[in-house]
Amino acid sequence: EEDLLNDVCREVVERWSDSQVVDAKEEKEDEVQTIASMMEKQARIVVKPKEVSQEEKQRKAALLAQYANVTDEEEYPLQHCWGWEEQSLTNFPCATGVVGPYPAPALFRNTNVEDVLNARKLERELLRDEFQKKKEQDKLQREKDKLAKQERKEKEKKRTQKGERKR
Repeated sequence: EEDLLNDVCREVVERWSDSQVVDAKEEKEDEVQTIASMMEKQARIVVKPKEVSQEEKQRKAALLAQYANVTDEEEYPLQHCWGWEEQSLTNFPCATGVVGPYPAPALFRNTNVEDVLNARKLERELLRDEFQKKKEQDKLQREKDKLAKQERKEKEKKRTQKGERKR
């Protein structure tokens, strides 16, 4: 009877282990199949090339041609006014009045840095004014508190003196 029981247990364990191996194989096959189907879907998705009209191509070509053909005179239109020659880079007065080895300034002046610095300066001034006002208000409030405290002390003193006189 024990032999029969052991045989049944072995058979159950064998069948269970066989079913586990089959399940693992099926899971791997499912994963492979899923990955393959995803790759097929991605292969089907095609990015459509951007369609550019002939007019846009011509406009782009004209712009590129316009900016590609800059001559030295267009690049530095005032070079004769500043005494700048291609061979020598010697002391040029710039827009700020500083003399140094650089070519003529551009036709416009970039004021971004100045604008930012002026804005910061203005902000600091406003904050300084606000701080000064607050400081004065705090000083006045301290004086008021001091006077109120002194008045309370005097009133208390008068009350105690009245109480002592009545005794």
